Amino acid sequence: MPTAIVTGQPVPGSALENDLRSLGFDVRTAADASEAETLLAAAPAGERVALVDARFVGHPHALRLGLTDPRFPLSAIPGAVTAQPAARQALTRAVARETSAGGGIALAVDSLADRIVTVLDADGGEVHRPELGSLVAAVPADPQGRNEARQAVAAVDDEAVRLKSAVKSRDGFFTTFFISPYSRHLARWCARRGLTPNQVTTASLLTALIAAGCAATGTRAGFIAAGVLLIASFVLDCTDGQLARYALKYSTLGAWLDATFDRAKEYAYYAGLALGAARGGDDVWALALGAMVLQTCRHVVDFSFNEANHDATANTSPTAALSDKLDSVGWTVWVRRMIVLPIGERWAMIAVLTAATTPRITFYVLLVGCAFAATYTTAGRVLRSLTRKAKRTDRAARALADLADSGPLAQGLTRVARRVSLRAPAYTALVGGAVVVLAARLAPYGSWWPVLGALFYVLQSPLAVARPLKGALDWLVPPFFRAAEYGTVLVLADKAGVNGALPAAFGLVAAVAYHHYDTVYRIRGNAGAPPAWLTRVIGGHEGRTLLVAVLAAVLTASQFTVALTVLAVVVALVVLAESIRFWVSAGAPAVHDEGEPA
Repeated sequence: MPTAIVTGQPVPGSALENDLRSLGFDVRTAADASEAETLLAAAPAGERVALVDARFVGHPHALRLGLTDPRFPLSAIPGAVTAQPAARQALTRAVARETSAGGGIALAVDSLADRIVTVLDADGGEVHRPELGSLVAAVPADPQGRNEARQAVAAVDDEAVRLKSAVKSRDGFFTTFFISPYSRHLARWCARRGLTPNQVTTASLLTALIAAGCAATGTRAGFIAAGVLLIASFVLDCTDGQLARYALKYSTLGAWLDATFDRAKEYAYYAGLALGAARGGDDVWALALGAMVLQTCRHVVDFSFNEANHDATANTSPTAALSDKLDSVGWTVWVRRMIVLPIGERWAMIAVLTAATTPRITFYVLLVGCAFAATYTTAGRVLRSLTRKAKRTDRAARALADLADSGPLAQGLTRVARRVSLRAPAYTALVGGAVVVLAARLAPYGSWWPVLGALFYVLQSPLAVARPLKGALDWLVPPFFRAAEYGTVLVLADKAGVNGALPAAFGLVAAVAYHHYDTVYRIRGNAGAPPAWLTRVIGGHEGRTLLVAVLAAVLTASQFTVALTVLAVVVALVVLAESIRFWVSAGAPAVHDEGEPA
């Protein structure tokens, strides 16, 4: 059980100790810094510990935000500071300094907890300070100030603020106005019954899988049920994040589940639609695979652009300034959020089209909508990149290199590639990818032209990543690599022209895409890319592209289908095993993904 050490003389009528106990703390009292140091040393080493000023006046949710968020080793609000086990040593040193030095560098600060925070800041500790908004957290110095603080507490509905803050501030139109108004109450209902975000996430996945199964029946009743269940799955998908924010239940496992299940649900639903269409005599597997490829490449564009720019300096541009001005005009914000077809709008569109039309029409509309959204967002980001004078960091270059997913072939040629001075890595990646996809598309099945195109791609790939990716458009390198690999698999499977080839390709692309999403979320958690051995085993993007091209050249269409299936199973097993090992380990980042707008 975590320990809260209340420092100073108790205040009559204060609800502080009860509030701390309601948050799960074992409350201890200390009259001064010396006694607080003794209690701190006696607190269980493997548990969180907090120092709270006895005069604290504030909302329980302010204490919750400041003292219970598992994502931050050190956290503080006015009058309170907390440390998780990883930061206990830093807190102990700060308390010891305050005790021995009689206040050290912060004698003017009256609250012991606030003095400790000042010492932690001076020692270089990263102390998280949550945004409290209208919530009150104060240490009044006199009875009048205490009375005013209590009045301020009474004037703000703690529960209403907590419920409102459970909803993401930046969400799509459909989610904001058609889901969140009631899903937040569902999140509170779940919290009061002890349900965890992971349980809700799992329920969302199961609901989506049942929806995919209904779509796979190929009947009108099945399609209607699938549409309804897909919306229900999305409601639960919103609820799990709102529950995590409402109850501050963030976890490493939750980060992994939330990061992967959205894509698993959507792509499983695509497969269900394709199976349902096949029952009716309509083969739309190429459309299903195309939708998955397009959507995955859209996400890679999002991830690459954000990683390239989130810590860049001098990161301004006229395009970004125009966007900021448009943000002041309310209706333009919602229009632009709808144009990018975020997950809420996209799933609502898929659900309605599934219930009312056919899988083929659903995929046609989905592909057109996603293509338009991808063009809009990518064009805007290209303009921003060309008009800004950003200085990108080594970390950003490393992240882009990790997202590129270069395998042993590209890595082996990198030393030679560094001797060639290329100033346009994105152009190099684009040309190499275009050559291999066009070779696969224009040549008949069984031809060696795709192999030659893949060899050219293998030779071009190291040229694109030979030098640090710090250029204005270098963030396009990973998306171009993804489009080349996925597009080659799609085209060659379609060229095979036998039953089962496209479903096998769908499975292979899904397995590889999972690996790429897994890489993204590791980087986001500052945990680095997957281990080098994993990239070697599964070949890297260029190795897999060459392998698929060779298999298509030397095998019959039926044998090629079997080979794709085996390759998909092997990649999926290896990637999933390593991913599960990482995300349930102690080294996984304790973050909860807030999601991407797309």
